[in-house]
Amino acid sequence: MLVDKERTEAYVPEHRYPLPLRSAMPEVWALWQRAKTLEWDPQTDIPWEELRPERYSAEQRLAAQMYWSRRTWGEYGAISESPALLLRFSLERRLPDLQFFFTMRTMEEGRHAEASWLMAERLGRYFPQPQNPPTAGAVGTHGVRRMAFDPETSLEGIFASLVCAAEEILIDVFKATVHKATNPAVRRLMELILRDEVRHIAFGWQCLDAWAPSFTPETVRNIEVAVTTMIEQVEFRGYRNLWLAIEGGSATPAEIEADRISCEAGLGGSTPEDEMAIFPEFLTKIRKRMAPYGVNLPLFDHPRLGKV
Repeated sequence: MLVDKERTEAYVPEHRYPLPLRSAMPEVWALWQRAKTLEWDPQTDIPWEELRPERYSAEQRLAAQMYWSRRTWGEYGAISESPALLLRFSLERRLPDLQFFFTMRTMEEGRHAEASWLMAERLGRYFPQPQNPPTAGAVGTHGVRRMAFDPETSLEGIFASLVCAAEEILIDVFKATVHKATNPAVRRLMELILRDEVRHIAFGWQCLDAWAPSFTPETVRNIEVAVTTMIEQVEFRGYRNLWLAIEGGSATPAEIEADRISCEAGLGGSTPEDEMAIFPEFLTKIRKRMAPYGVNLPLFDHPRLGKV
């Protein structure tokens, strides 16, 4: 389809210049500089020779293949959605520090996707899509592209919900379960992903802290709605862990049990018991972290976790 250039320019005028590139957010700039020194290669920086999948049963290998395939889908979602946020930064004339770091963050998410795909492949098989059609709704995109171009959703709300809270629960799970990854290759991969994600979390919180003095009551309400939606419509529907899915038909027992089997084999993943301990602590932490902004999150009622 041809694009009418004159009409397009009328709707999105060019506001690139003047183009200031001097850092205005030193902490974010420092994260970008550090990210450049910590690059790693999934092909060469994982001790793949120590994976030795033949040591595991067919059931354990299948479970780990399913777990790492699902992780790949989630990481790829971040890759496909990142350009939307970069466009939002440009349209709102946000400081260049955000665009520098977020470009690096996008590359790192790509690295996580490649590494997760390699892990599934070297365990025997990567699944390119969910085998059970309803599961696709749980592990599909969590809506960043839609939110990024929704004028009713502030950038602050997107950061609080998906750059901060959603990433925070990921690293909480990794921190709590990395010691269970007794396979050296799996543990090293989890450690490298965790190292990157800690920077991503720091970036999100540093941005919110910098913007907080200008928060209006409307901004605060927007953050509350965005974070609440993320927890109820993303986490509780099984985006990261199918065990949390509220709708019983959204996954098969085999898909839900895969995380436990993989975790207990030392090949990555977590158990429902892990989630029972981690998720309430995560909510307590982000409530405390967002309280200085005036953000008050509601109690969440989950059929398996109870009121959290």
